[in-house]
Amino acid sequence: MKDKLAEGTMKNYYTTQKYIAKFLKEKYHRNDISLAELNYKFILDFENYLSKHQPKDHQKPLHNNGIMKHIERLCKMVNMAVTMDWLAEDPFAKYKQHFDKVERFYLTKDELSAIENKKFAIERLKVVKDLFVFSCYTGLAYIDTMNLTTENIVKGIDGNDWLVTSRQKTDTDVRIPLLPQAEALIKKYRDHPKAVNHGTLFPVISNQKMNAYLKEIADLCNINKAITFHIARHTFATTITLSNGVPIESVSKMLGHTTIRSTQVYAKVVEQKLSEDMQNLKKRMANQ
Repeated sequence: MKDKLAEGTMKNYYTTQKYIAKFLKEKYHRNDISLAELNYKFILDFENYLSKHQPKDHQKPLHNNGIMKHIERLCKMVNMAVTMDWLAEDPFAKYKQHFDKVERFYLTKDELSAIENKKFAIERLKVVKDLFVFSCYTGLAYIDTMNLTTENIVKGIDGNDWLVTSRQKTDTDVRIPLLPQAEALIKKYRDHPKAVNHGTLFPVISNQKMNAYLKEIADLCNINKAITFHIARHTFATTITLSNGVPIESVSKMLGHTTIRSTQVYAKVVEQKLSEDMQNLKKRMANQ
């Protein structure tokens, strides 16, 4: 699958593979197991093993959703074995994955303003702040922001500049009309030596460094949230678009979600907007 899946996704599959190898050694005292030996109990035992696993290094113990992701990857591979006729039927077919609902963090209007208005003397913090803000106004993930070139800026149906790119994670085409804040940042970095050398719109910074510097930025802006670059994507979905009345279908398209269900994790914001709309309607009706 490595030619079809993104590098980050493959890394996750390799991690799952390591866990399965450890599980086989500890539970079955062997290095391998034939596909025919897989059964429902195997997956229950694997789930149990993951929930009790105590990492020896700096990693945190696995929570339910992390465990479910490992099981999901194992199930996909076993399902492929069925598709390729290596197994008559899926031994895990009756197994139901159970994910916990996750609260999506995002920046409020005031928190985003605090970051936008903060002046930094250190160059690395200036650049990371700008990249983060750019993502807040475009909804692009880290890797897609880093991959942008001048070729990704095209004239849209309205004659204005749009970002046209493909999400590396899902290979979905994304078309985003550029907001003034995003346009200003593109202009700002047009002649930046590191961006020019790399042939990209922005200087390239590793995701690890980006997230480390964002922690510094959050501290300096008195924002008490665990900010990562991905929070910018959530901020675009909530504070920038849905809260301002952009329909969920349009937001879903710009985020490059393959189903509207993926966008519905931001439904709380939609409810907030609904509440505001109905309050305004009540006022209008009262004044008639």
